[in-house]
This record gives sequence, C-alpha cells and structure tokens, in this order.
Amino acid sequence: MGLFLNPGNENFKSILNGIYVDKTGIIESINKTINTTDKLTCISRPRRFGKSYTAKMLCAYYGKTCDSSSLFDDKVISKFDSYRKHLNKYQVIYLDITGFISSSNNIDGIVKKIRASIIDEIKEEYPDMQGNSLGELLVNVAEYSSDKFFFVIDEWDALFREYKEKTKLQEEYIDFLREVFKNGNVTDRAIAGAFMTGILPIKKYGHQSAISDFREYTMIQPSIFAEYVGFTKDDIDNLASSYTVNKAKLKKWYDGYSFAQVGDVYNPNSVCQAVRTGVYDSYWSKTETYEALLEYINLDKDGLQADIIQMIGGNEMPVDTATFQNDMTSVQNRDDVLSLLIHLGYLAYDANTGKARIPNEEIRREFISTVRIGSHDATTRIIRNSDQLIADTIDGNEEAVAKAVEEAHSAGTFGISPLFYNDEQALRSVVKFAYISCANNYIKVEELPSGRGYADVVYIPNPGERLPVLLIELKMDTSADGAIKQIADRNYPKIFENINGEVILCGINYDSKTKKHECKIEKMIFPLDSK
Repeated sequence: MGLFLNPGNENFKSILNGIYVDKTGIIESINKTINTTDKLTCISRPRRFGKSYTAKMLCAYYGKTCDSSSLFDDKVISKFDSYRKHLNKYQVIYLDITGFISSSNNIDGIVKKIRASIIDEIKEEYPDMQGNSLGELLVNVAEYSSDKFFFVIDEWDALFREYKEKTKLQEEYIDFLREVFKNGNVTDRAIAGAFMTGILPIKKYGHQSAISDFREYTMIQPSIFAEYVGFTKDDIDNLASSYTVNKAKLKKWYDGYSFAQVGDVYNPNSVCQAVRTGVYDSYWSKTETYEALLEYINLDKDGLQADIIQMIGGNEMPVDTATFQNDMTSVQNRDDVLSLLIHLGYLAYDANTGKARIPNEEIRREFISTVRIGSHDATTRIIRNSDQLIADTIDGNEEAVAKAVEEAHSAGTFGISPLFYNDEQALRSVVKFAYISCANNYIKVEELPSGRGYADVVYIPNPGERLPVLLIELKMDTSADGAIKQIADRNYPKIFENINGEVILCGINYDSKTKKHECKIEKMIFPLDSK
C-alpha cells in the first residue's frame, strides 16, 4: 500500500466518520464502463462539490490491496450485481495533481516527479519487473499479475488553471496522459478504467485533444452523472432524518442547480457545513476561481455588467455555451464569460431554455460583494443607488424615490429602452432593478394575493431582519395617489395583519406625456390599534 499505487481505504473511512450522504451509486455507472471503449471518464465540477470525496471512494472500492467490504456492504452500490465483481479487484493509481503542485519546489519538474513517483512505487511492489517506459511497465505488471490498472486523477486540470502561461509544461503533462490513455499498446492491455476530476472541461482544440478518448460530463451536460453533481432533494430529506436541519434555509442558501434528470441539486460542501454548524451562511471557497470572477466581471464584455445586475435581481439570461473553449485564457465575449462562470459554479444553467441564473443566496452574495468592490463604476453606482433608494423608501422620501426610479428608467440599463416604456410591465421591470439591493435582506414576491386582489411587488424581510415590509403598487398614466387608493380599496395589507411591525405602502406612477415618475408613500403599523 503506497501513496500513489493502491493507497487503500483510510481516506474513505475518514469521510464516512463525518456527515455522510451515500453517493456510492456512481460506482455502478463506472462499473458498466470497465474494460469497454467507454472506460475513460472525466467529470468536471466546481470546487467543493465532492470531486475529491468521489476519488477517494473509488480508491477504496477498486484497490486490490485492501478489503473494503465493511465500508460498502450497507451502501447503495451493494444492491447492484456488479458490486462484488469489481470490489477490490484492480491496481489503483491515485494522483492528486494539486497535491503534487503544493509539494513541488520546482514546478517545471512536476511531470517528471509524477511519472517517477508512479514508477518507483510499482518497482517497489514488483522489484523484478522491468520496463523502458511507464507505459511498458504498466503493461508488464498487468500481464504478470493478471490485474489491470484503474487510474484515479483528482484535479487533473490544475496545471492548466494555475500555470496558464507554462505551455511547455502543459505539453509535457499532456504527453504523460497520452502515453497512458491514448496509446493502443498500453490503454487496452493495461488500463481497466480511469476516472478524472477537474473544474474545467477538456479544452476543445489544441493539444488537450490528446485525451479526447475520455467520456466527458460537465456542469452544462452532466448526463448520467447528474444526481452525483451535488445533493438531491432525496439526499436533503435523508440528512433531515439524521440531523436537525432547516430545509427551507438549506434550499434558499445552497439549492438552485438543477438538471432535467434529477431536479434540484444543492452545493454539497456548503450543506454539510451548515448542518455541522447550524449556521446558514456562505461557505463558498474564495480560491483562484473568485479572482477569475472578479477579473471577468470587470471586463464588462458585450454588456456583461448589465446582465449580472439582472441576474442579481433574479432574472435568467440567455447564454450560448457552444463557443467556449473550456479554458481561462481564450475568453472572447460575454457568452464565454457566462459559460466559464457556469463551470465554476457561480451560475446555474438550464439546458432546456439555454439560460443562466444565479442559483442561490450563497452565490448571489458573492456577486453582490464582487460588484461592490469591482472596478466598473456604473455597476457599483447602480448597487449604491439601490441601497439609497431602499433607505429613502423606508424614510418616506417620496421625491427621492421618484427621482431614483426616473434615473433607472432614463439609463435604459436593464433591457428596458426609454423608447419602449409604455406599460406597467415595463415600469415593473425598471422598479424591480431599481430596488436590486433588496435581494440582500428581502424576499421578493410579485403579484402577491392579498385582500381582494394582487399586490404588484412586495418585498418581505428575511426571517430575523428588523425591517419593514415594502408593498409597491404601480400605475401608468393615472396617479401615485391612485396607486395608494387601490392598495387601501383592495385591502392589500390584510395579509400582514398578524405581523408585529411596519408596512411601507409605496405607490409609483409614470406619466407617459410628461415623461415623469411620481411617488406616494404611506406607513402602517401592525397590529393595528383597535381603538
């Protein structure tokens, strides 16, 4: 049992000792590929989405130098016919590429170190085995022992992400992968299967085509591995049966990734952190991907800033993912940036509609933080103006509120051209984005049923927030007073009669002749005084 050759099952034992959700069903999907033309699997996921957990689980399951029956006999995989056939039957080679990077004093020599580490451990296990190359050695060992190799490579693309400029090093690394996985004399004779994880998909063009034989599953098209991207609703229900959790808060903070095959998918690491601590907050890992987010948002390619603002406000935006070259250096346009952010986990993607969105509260706050500290003055100003608008609404500053909505309209920032501002729906779009910062502390509800009708836009404070409800009624070519009168006549505030706090009634009217907005604000305190 070594570091790289047959590392055993201790890593997986440690995982089982923590908060654990059984995702061993993924093994059945991989077992079906063993010794077939589909045996090379590459899965790309954002950071902290369980890639390394899966890699360590596969080492425990496939590695021939340990007995992992007790670890898997009560898991989902044990229900499949293939379970015993492949359990602890292969020579496993486990490579954590980020581990090699962090322990290397000379990054230019890292590929030689990887190759030498494998060869040294194989020769230590089989001292009489000869081979002029790694590939030849793998074939000789497989034929001598009658046991093929299963490769597990975690964070395979780390060299491409962290050392973008070192093309010679990347080519050397690709040659290493080519020797094992695109070599007819080695791959078929010595390799039973392989499982690679990464953050970015395999680059579409150029020298990475050397590993084009891998079957690839991404955040845009996870296919048969969709339910293993993160935690599903069933996984959350299972956690709730063993731990004290607030499922509504888990959904708000960490859900929002979804795939047609499985429905809702949650960020697994963040869910586990919240379950462990009882604190529902952002556990998003600010690594080099955060710097990439800041860098690419600041580029403001093809109106990207306005799209980000729309998504912060809860809208979905169309994106063409086809042109993205699957790297962090060939970003050419707005669609490339959005595609990259999908792969990094900052956006969720609906393959049916071709649209991207911010998936949950955790990520939305990352965007808010990034926009606030970003270098693009216009976007930063929008957020700050929205902060002030909320304060003015609460303070009852009608003139300031009308002016803020007027400025948002005149800017034409949100896909609502001032030339086509001719109905309440257009007015509503501008008002929603003028109040964009409400997303920090409020739940936005449109067409809220209450009293004898539907309130246009209502912002309800998040639990624990000591803020008033904002009830906004919109009118076109009537009056702000008329909007307030409608709120009263139809008794829209009735739904809040049992709360203990303040409701701000805000009527906004746009006069298409004068091209002016007006605002009327009233306040109600609940419970109402019965005298």
